[in-house]
Amino acid sequence: MPEPVSSKKKAADPEPAGEMSFWGHLDALRGHLFRSALAIIVLGIAAFINREFIFDTLILAPKEPEFITNRLLCKLAAWANVPSLCLDNLNLQIININLSGQFTTHMYISMFAGLIAAAPYVVWEIWRFIKPALYENERRHSRGAVWVMSLLFMLGILFSYFLIVPLTLNFFGTYQVSDSINNQIALSSYISTVVSVTFSLGVVFELPVFVYFLTKVGIITPEFLARNRKYMLVILLTISAIITPPDIISQILVCIPLYGLYELSILTARRVARKRREAEE
Repeated sequence: MPEPVSSKKKAADPEPAGEMSFWGHLDALRGHLFRSALAIIVLGIAAFINREFIFDTLILAPKEPEFITNRLLCKLAAWANVPSLCLDNLNLQIININLSGQFTTHMYISMFAGLIAAAPYVVWEIWRFIKPALYENERRHSRGAVWVMSLLFMLGILFSYFLIVPLTLNFFGTYQVSDSINNQIALSSYISTVVSVTFSLGVVFELPVFVYFLTKVGIITPEFLARNRKYMLVILLTISAIITPPDIISQILVCIPLYGLYELSILTARRVARKRREAEE
């Protein structure tokens, strides 16, 4: 009788991470990293082949008046009688000053597009690597983490691309210290701005996930987040004022989603803290 009970328990319990040697863990990690890199390279090659779509339809589109966000903002500007909200005066002249600049930019953007497209798969590979070290209840509660992280990252990318990037390009592209100075934007400068703004917002949208794990280990508390809510609002309003035209409507358009993300983080922290208290009781 003890034998079947013992075997059943072993089948139900997770495999302890300590049973695998350091080199075994390293070999497993190498496999996950290899598959992740392969996915990025394959999708990057697909992006490299579709050069016109990646550059003309995606990368360079936010600077054009016909871009969907710019057209919608112009309609909103006419409705709200706020002319500064209309982004139809952006005339960026993008130039290439390096002999191999366009080719290296093509390679760089292709790999970046591959990274964005493969992000859900990369997160899944990371979760597969840490999964054996989790207990059964931890596995059960973390199954949705891959989807949540992927969804938040993609939402951040879309929010940045369709709103933050056009506003940023309009602000910096039309800013002048003197009317006698014309802006001729280097291709590398334009690309680095679009990529950094887009990717950074994708990471920022992972804030609820970071808060979840930091609350789980007791580094932060929901009370701390709630107590500093007003300071975060001031920070978000300041960031919105910097990257948007000088009107309150555009600042609100940027600030509301970011502040909503912070409130979602507070709710996440409260849920984690409540479950931890229930487990202790």
